[in-house]
Amino acid sequence: MLSLLLDSSNTSLSVGFAKDDQLICYTSYESWQSQSENMIPEIDKLMKEHQIDRKDISSIIVAIGPGSYTGVRIALTIAKVAALALEIPVYPVSSLRVLKDGENPSICVINARSNRSYFGVYKGKEIIVSDCIKTNDEVLQYIDAHPEYVLCGDARYLGKEKYDTNVCLQMTSLSKVLDKANDNLAIKPIYMKD
Repeated sequence: MLSLLLDSSNTSLSVGFAKDDQLICYTSYESWQSQSENMIPEIDKLMKEHQIDRKDISSIIVAIGPGSYTGVRIALTIAKVAALALEIPVYPVSSLRVLKDGENPSICVINARSNRSYFGVYKGKEIIVSDCIKTNDEVLQYIDAHPEYVLCGDARYLGKEKYDTNVCLQMTSLSKVLDKANDNLAIKPIYMKD
């Protein structure tokens, strides 16, 4: 089973392919406000470099938010169109969950602007705190109360060091616990804005 992995929910662009729960290739880099121009060429580039035929792709795993309003829509739109064309299932996943540090307890954050953060806490496949939106002060208090947890995501906006996560690797590790969408075209992005 070959899965296409997509995430453009924050400032980075991540594209990869996994086969039988093993990451075989990926690219991930800062691409703020250019994900829409870069994602399809990056998919094409990886397919050519690794001799992947589109007929071999059997599923798509895509991060659906929370995150950047436009960024979330880019990867999800590409996933929906590709799934429709290839007649394959889509497995949606939280943009915060793919930031976690493997099996370690992880506080995952994305800047939600206006002194707020998208926030979720995970340990392995367990969800400790479901995705939500918190003030940055609340997030900093949680971080201080849990010094043994790894802070994941680009936490520079909080004045903290970030832990670099391989989003594609995390998507691959979660592939067995994700549920496929009942209707690919009905998948909705998660925004969490009030």
